[in-house]
Amino acid sequence: MSVLHHRLPAPHGALAEDGIFRRSAHPLTLILLAAAAILVITGAGFALTARPVDLPLSVALNGLHSGALGTVTSAVYHVISPVPAIIITAVICALIWLVGKNLRAAVAFGGLVAVTWIPSAVVKLIVGRPRPDVALMPHPFTPVQTDASFPSGHTVFIVAFVMAVAYLLRGTRWFGLWVVVGVVLVLVVAVSLSIDAVHFPTDVAASIVWSLSVAPAVRVIGVDWVMPRIPFLAPPVASGRRAIDG
Repeated sequence: MSVLHHRLPAPHGALAEDGIFRRSAHPLTLILLAAAAILVITGAGFALTARPVDLPLSVALNGLHSGALGTVTSAVYHVISPVPAIIITAVICALIWLVGKNLRAAVAFGGLVAVTWIPSAVVKLIVGRPRPDVALMPHPFTPVQTDASFPSGHTVFIVAFVMAVAYLLRGTRWFGLWVVVGVVLVLVVAVSLSIDAVHFPTDVAASIVWSLSVAPAVRVIGVDWVMPRIPFLAPPVASGRRAIDG
């Protein structure tokens, strides 16, 4: 049975799907939580812009940006910059579609990452929090990042990516391993951005909360509600015999 499209026969001729297609038991709750999180995070962004209480912590963490550690943290920042992040997501979608032979899962995966990630850029423009002042940093990051700081798009992306893969692997033996790997990836990115001082620590923390809150609601709306209404993305229907994974 394919990891990318794990399906089980269900009564009444339908297919009860697992993984990213497992329907949420509390969809409205997830949507309300996401809406509340967006409002709270946006409000926190304005408050932190007016009073950057974590600036001393940012300066202290940037003091670690030297030698091999500094090289690694800078590399992490560049590897998941927007263009590489888009390429990584597109490659995974292509593998799911072409190798896993599952267009629905590819669309679900890509949509979950993109629709969780992109709105955070809108909030970043609305809040307009400046990046940590490089003049105060012992190891200023180069080139200087001049766009807004809150929330961190890099962090939103990596958490959304980890969650999307976790949804794909849900119900498989690989799920637990991926959760461990995913947590490590998120921690590496969060620490790297803070040591680089390209983001305040609160930017990173807010971004983690953003993805954890928004991604489940995006999955409900996109996968449970929208995709079944699109003919070529609708779930298959059993025809009296066990469906065969393709």
